[in-house]
Amino acid sequence: QVQLVESGGGLVHAGGSLRLSCVASGMSINVWGMGWYRQAPGKQREWVAVMNSLGRAFYSDSMKGRCTISRDTTKNMIFLQMDSLEPEDTAVYYCNTAVDGTNFWGQGTQVTVSS
Repeated sequence: QVQLVESGGGLVHAGGSLRLSCVASGMSINVWGMGWYRQAPGKQREWVAVMNSLGRAFYSDSMKGRCTISRDTTKNMIFLQMDSLEPEDTAVYYCNTAVDGTNFWGQGTQVTVSS
């Protein structure tokens, strides 16, 4: 059974940084891509960054240049380093993977950026 557990969210001032972590079990990130999504209050969930099974990263325009997705294949974990955070980045951030066509989500971690 695939399980994803995020951590690392919190409250930060505008301009600050946070590093989110997601540990995966029941699947291998060497085989399946993984990504980070976020959902702000009253808005649809949107993708932020994804990394395919080969380790290639893709970024959405929403945080491009301000975030970096990385992974540790020995620990089956992915990370999202976020810098120059803005109040508009306030959202619940979710880790995601799709295994054999089935989407799996973590429980989310809250990121709040104060102005």
